[in-house]
Amino acid sequence: MGAAEMNAVEDHESHHVLSGRRGTVEQQVARGKEARKRLPRSSHAALVLPPDRRDPLSILEEQAATRVPELVPIRYGRMASSPFAFYRGAAAVMAADLAGTPSSGINAQLCGDAHLLNFGVYNSPDRRLVFDLNDFDETLPGPWEWDLKRLMASLVIAGQDNGYTQDEIEEVVRDSVRTYRTAMATFATQGNLAVWYSRLEVEALLDTVRTQIAPARVKAFNRQSAKFASRDSMQAFAKLTRQTDDGPRFRSEPPLIVPVDELLETDWEWVASVADRFLSHYLRSLPDDRRDLVQQYRFVDLARKVVGVGSVGTRAWIVLLLGRDGTDPLILQWKEAQASVLEPYLGHSTFESHGRRVVAGQQLMQASTDIFLGWYHGHGIDGQPRDFYVRQLRDGKGSVDVSTLLPIGMRVYGEVCAWTLARAHARSGDRVAIASYVGSSRKLDDALVEFGHHYADQNRQDHAALVQAIADGRITAQSGI
Repeated sequence: MGAAEMNAVEDHESHHVLSGRRGTVEQQVARGKEARKRLPRSSHAALVLPPDRRDPLSILEEQAATRVPELVPIRYGRMASSPFAFYRGAAAVMAADLAGTPSSGINAQLCGDAHLLNFGVYNSPDRRLVFDLNDFDETLPGPWEWDLKRLMASLVIAGQDNGYTQDEIEEVVRDSVRTYRTAMATFATQGNLAVWYSRLEVEALLDTVRTQIAPARVKAFNRQSAKFASRDSMQAFAKLTRQTDDGPRFRSEPPLIVPVDELLETDWEWVASVADRFLSHYLRSLPDDRRDLVQQYRFVDLARKVVGVGSVGTRAWIVLLLGRDGTDPLILQWKEAQASVLEPYLGHSTFESHGRRVVAGQQLMQASTDIFLGWYHGHGIDGQPRDFYVRQLRDGKGSVDVSTLLPIGMRVYGEVCAWTLARAHARSGDRVAIASYVGSSRKLDDALVEFGHHYADQNRQDHAALVQAIADGRITAQSGI
């Protein structure tokens, strides 16, 4: 092929790549209206489960097969504590249920587990506290409404756990769906860069909250914000480590935190070599400037740490690094990334590494990401093929204790989460088509109120089945951990 032909091919490919993959605004609006004709908004109210619906406990047991066996009972114990705790750990169950529902056919990058407690605050790289989605283990492209349904059902279940009245719960859900709709309508009118740069700073959020709730609650919000801001590497270092003759080392608090030298019968030289291999591979996933920054630290210690509810049993490690001296710590978390619970229904990820899948989804959906966010694809400490993603253990990270919220507080919180989810979907999906589909009426609001209650009823039955299975001895659980 000659130079002229090569240039012609390159020009054609460049035109194809930059041709606007979603089409014109008019085409996107038409796409949304066509989807609405095919799947009316009112149809989202239904939860039609097949007679041969998979046993939810079998789904959980299937997940347990790839997890650390001695930690799985902790997961069951946490999920059994309440219907909302069960819901938090049952993303795989709901994914199977949503797969049987009609789809709008309009996709966005999904969180895959967008319940209330997978939103929260953290420090952005410019050291501002921001509010955003904060869990992406299940992220995958798919129908935008799956995330919204999971969020709305979580509002219903959390409201029931908190003892809200039926009317209070319905008001919370309706206001939250309306917020998603109006936010998406706004994003649909904005340029690509305006949407991309949009974010919710905690200080701006507090300004809004102060006008809507009692002064005593404002003080509580201010205290909580200050607490989040203080959750940095130094705070984690003070809480999680102890001083030894060999310098700082992770505390032993089994089964939640177990230093590697207690977990494995091996010498320290082997541990250091494994850590070096992990860190070397992880560094390749970072931009040049971040790689240089991490290389200014040295490896000190490694421990296994139990995290979350749904994640319990996956392999999660915390890594202690020190910089210029013993007062300059960095604690990273290596969290195992397994296949998304959405993959059986939406297809396999395009990424070979599930760690990279998580990182790519997070970068696409979050307004500001952790500067240390990266991934590892290789073998775990046990010698088996494992994928991990890596992030700071704490950097202002925290979530709201929704069990303490009064109905008005839950309404504000639900609206904030709904706006955040809309922003994440607008960044990654066809925001004009989604806005065209959801429209300006209350039809979707009413439908998702009904859906949320249907799914809360089903979730309550599934939770009761877990409690009964524990009582019958089918499932072993450890509570209170």
